[in-house]
Amino acid sequence: MSTRIPIVEGLPELPATDVLDALRAAFSELAGDKAAQPPQTVTLLPGGGDVIAYQAATSDAYGVKVSPYLPQADGRAVVTAWTLLVSTRTGRPLLLCDAGALTVQRTAATSALAVDELARPGAAALAVIGSGPLARAHLRYARVVRDFTSVRMYSPSLTTAAAPEGVSVTGSAEDAVAGADVVLLCTSAAEPVIDAAGLRPGTVVTSISTNAPRAHEIAPAALASLDVYGDYRPTVTATAGEMVIAAERGLWSAGHLRGDLPELLAGTCPPPGGDRPVFFRSVGLGIEDLAVARLLLDRS
Repeated sequence: MSTRIPIVEGLPELPATDVLDALRAAFSELAGDKAAQPPQTVTLLPGGGDVIAYQAATSDAYGVKVSPYLPQADGRAVVTAWTLLVSTRTGRPLLLCDAGALTVQRTAATSALAVDELARPGAAALAVIGSGPLARAHLRYARVVRDFTSVRMYSPSLTTAAAPEGVSVTGSAEDAVAGADVVLLCTSAAEPVIDAAGLRPGTVVTSISTNAPRAHEIAPAALASLDVYGDYRPTVTATAGEMVIAAERGLWSAGHLRGDLPELLAGTCPPPGGDRPVFFRSVGLGIEDLAVARLLLDRS
């Protein structure tokens, strides 16, 4: 007899605290060797395009997100993402969900976890570079982990009327980050958007990944002047554009990464020294997709 698999299209509203707790638990499982996180794989498609697969496993579930990038004749591309959750006890599929919105939420929540671990307890000034769905999700999650009293946002197309509540719009990225305690980079840029090395000591900068080849939101040369952390040591140093470029040019090496999220949560890596800006880079992990998919399954 067949069992109907729950299919979730879109992402139901999930409390930010629940998503953060789910990710914190998943990264802690990874730190305790109770989860597996293989590198992402890219399959090049005949005729162009590719499919990226993000996998992960815990003691009771395996998850894989497949994200096709399909160029079209009109110059645009179809980009989708689907996450499948499978029981590692029965081998049966448990959930299939449209992972587009899921990816936005897990990416923002991962950045917020890093802010919670790396930013000063009294961090009050926040800057957000970007104004799209990822930027707004980052703002939502960052406000959960710190009580920001000043929030500035910059995007070339952003107007004051379209800004989120309680956010001041600036005329440049430089104006947005001036004096900030935390800077969230949420762009699709393939080149630097701020001077990270020029920020105040202790300022935390988070950066996310995009589909652009070797994409980077800060200059590779800046890494040598920063306390650098990542989402997961084995994958971020091999994938993040600025880290790859800096290593190729002899400006920085993977051995200088101070820690990753599993290590930060387990207390097995050094905290920021306080004398330099802090940089956190995420490239996206299957363990994040798995964590949110398990949360969706609990509510389906």
